[in-house]
Amino acid sequence: MKFTRAEALKGTVTVPGDKSISHRCIMFGALSDGTTRVTNFLKGADCLSTIQCFRKLGIRIDDTADEILIHGKGLHGLTAPGGPLDTGNSGTTTRLICGILAGQDFTTSLNGDASIQSRPMKRVMDPLSRMGARIESLRHNDCAPLLISGSPLHGIHYQSPVASAQVKSCILLAGLYADSPTSVTEPCRSRDHSEILLRHFGASVKTEGTTASIEPEPALHAQEIRVPGDISSAAYFIAAGLLVQGSEILIRNVGINPTRDGLLRVCRDMGADITLLNEDRSQGEPTADLLVRHSSLHGTTVEGALIPTLIDELPVVAALACFARGTTVIRDAQELKVKESNRIDVMVKNLSAMGAQITATKDGMIIEGGAPLHGAVIDSRLDHRIAMTFAVAALAADGETHIQGADCVRISYPGFYEDLHRLCHSSC
Repeated sequence: MKFTRAEALKGTVTVPGDKSISHRCIMFGALSDGTTRVTNFLKGADCLSTIQCFRKLGIRIDDTADEILIHGKGLHGLTAPGGPLDTGNSGTTTRLICGILAGQDFTTSLNGDASIQSRPMKRVMDPLSRMGARIESLRHNDCAPLLISGSPLHGIHYQSPVASAQVKSCILLAGLYADSPTSVTEPCRSRDHSEILLRHFGASVKTEGTTASIEPEPALHAQEIRVPGDISSAAYFIAAGLLVQGSEILIRNVGINPTRDGLLRVCRDMGADITLLNEDRSQGEPTADLLVRHSSLHGTTVEGALIPTLIDELPVVAALACFARGTTVIRDAQELKVKESNRIDVMVKNLSAMGAQITATKDGMIIEGGAPLHGAVIDSRLDHRIAMTFAVAALAADGETHIQGADCVRISYPGFYEDLHRLCHSSC
């Protein structure tokens, strides 16, 4: 797919529902009594993988044009699937469902695509094993495919070496089936959608500092949930609005959970003109409309506890930094190496091809802003966030940019290119 420099982007866009929350609605609804109704559900490939897995586990899920209905069977209502569960490209599905499957009374094999088969699963295998789970990497490389034999679980206090919502959520879900309370302490706080939603469904979840804990065997009850817009998807329109001269974009109903809003904080540190309108904190997950205007940006440092709040948005932060005055440093972001691609290497290679002055470090990147970017052939590595980042970067670069594997955006935002083109004043 080809992109060229754009004139001013103008208009309003509503991004799809939050991917993290959409996954969890399916999982928690399946474990609840009654029918959970979900609107604004993200129908990207990753979340559809979660639906297919729970259908194979005996849960009826109705997918209509306007809503998803999950007919839950309670905490102990899942049944053995007729074959392996396929999680596709979804790391969230793979890691979170491990915690649920560990407490069942049947054995399940779990696998995904080539990317999933290379992503580290030891980070959930270790704490689950400490809880008494029987979980095996069939290729003995601590990656999928996995064989999970349900067994009695014990509550633990786990000191996680990484701040990861997937690890934390996996352990809390296993804690639903444990014989005593389970808690997870992280080096810094990761996104807390699981804690918010589990409380909403009726679980006893407490958070103190960077520690989250859960009581076992709750009675979970079906809920009605409207999923807020995904700030990770909004990130690309935020960047486009900031970078393309004369742009003004209104992005409606975006989730601004403080464990996810790091991008907004970094953009403001860089001098971005972003205004929050119509803030709503009545539904547990805070939302707002974001008004974004073209801005003159300057470099910044992104590190420490800020990293878990924008880990998925760091590629687009790196792209923004190329157009900013001065130096931007991203550090403490080694987690980027084990995403759908090694996002440090991929960003450095592709931005360098466009003329950026960027250097990889062991845990991030250093970007010297201000060098004009030009079109290039971009290898997305079939990573949706890489493809969307370079679609936006191309709008502010000279010449033509060709993105290979651009269709991978269906994983999280099937209509992304259509929405981007609609906002473009002329060609993009």
